[in-house]
Amino acid sequence: MTDEPLPDAPAALLRADRQGLLRPVAAAGAQVRTAARAAAETLAPLRPEGRPATVLLAGPGPDVPLAAGLLGALGDGAVRVAHLAATGPAADPGLLRWRLPRWAGPLDVVVLTSADGSESGLVELLDQAHRRGCALASVAPAGSPLAEATARRRGPALPATTADHLQPADHPAAAAGHWPLLTATLMLGHRLGVCDADDAAVAALADRLDTVAERCGPVVPTAENPARTLAAACQGALPLLWSEGDLAGAVARHAVRLLHALPGVPALTAPLPEALTAHAALLTARRGGDPDDFFRDRADDEPELHPRVVLLDSPAPTDLPPGADLPPRAAAAARDLAQHHGVAFGELTAAEGGHPLETAGELLAQLDFTAVYLTLTAAARS
Repeated sequence: MTDEPLPDAPAALLRADRQGLLRPVAAAGAQVRTAARAAAETLAPLRPEGRPATVLLAGPGPDVPLAAGLLGALGDGAVRVAHLAATGPAADPGLLRWRLPRWAGPLDVVVLTSADGSESGLVELLDQAHRRGCALASVAPAGSPLAEATARRRGPALPATTADHLQPADHPAAAAGHWPLLTATLMLGHRLGVCDADDAAVAALADRLDTVAERCGPVVPTAENPARTLAAACQGALPLLWSEGDLAGAVARHAVRLLHALPGVPALTAPLPEALTAHAALLTARRGGDPDDFFRDRADDEPELHPRVVLLDSPAPTDLPPGADLPPRAAAAARDLAQHHGVAFGELTAAEGGHPLETAGELLAQLDFTAVYLTLTAAARS
């Protein structure tokens, strides 16, 4: 990846956005509101009898592990959340299959999510779960095979809806496409007693996403735009996303998947304090040819990828007993280690206060914008 500047003029960015990647990111708040209204109608008559032992999530794409991570991070730990990975001969959603673990049974809930709803493997998984006595739910377009199969099994089929005015981006890994599925899944999780994502929290999430769009949109100059600033810093770099806490960890893992799939940026993530040892060699490794070899053929040297640490932090826990100390944090050690090795270090922050869901949304949205700007930089060069 060459280290060329990010286009700063809004017109240049919009010209480079031939696939319509900026629209869904900028409209994330509207997507959340639309999805929340649709989900609320389906969830209104739902009256669960106690909390499930485990929530098992399955579906194609990166939205499912993100939803599983946030459900777990926003919960109190009383309900286990598991992501069922797909298998198959190819990545084509129609060829994917999922299997329930042997222990899944009547105490568990199986949630199937799909932006398309036509995957036969998900319908087969629904039948598996029904035979085991699991409770069932789905998030899929209304009228899709998955939604209809869920309704036949008397499970809530939450519609996956997007804002009417929003045209989908012309890219399979487009950023911000997760909000319709994620919003409905989190609202279902709240109704099941798995996580804290009530109506007020979802409304506050949508407002926070609007605020991020105002700060990170294409009309905001790079110097005042945290997403464009981060995108410029990540050009020609190896981003190392270090996270502290479950919520930041879920966001970081999703961001790395997005950076791989959309702009094709190599990136790695690890939680603190594990990252201090897991990525230590990346901070000290010598890249490129031997600088002391005067006679080496520099044409054979590959472009260097210099590591750049980006720290994501979770909100401090609010459920500590009175007088208890906050758990020790590793952020200071991470900063010191990066500085010791002369590695660029930055922090991606969210506004203080508010619901943890707002914090997750702000971090996700900033990284969504960052991935889009990196993609547009490559498009502008082509």
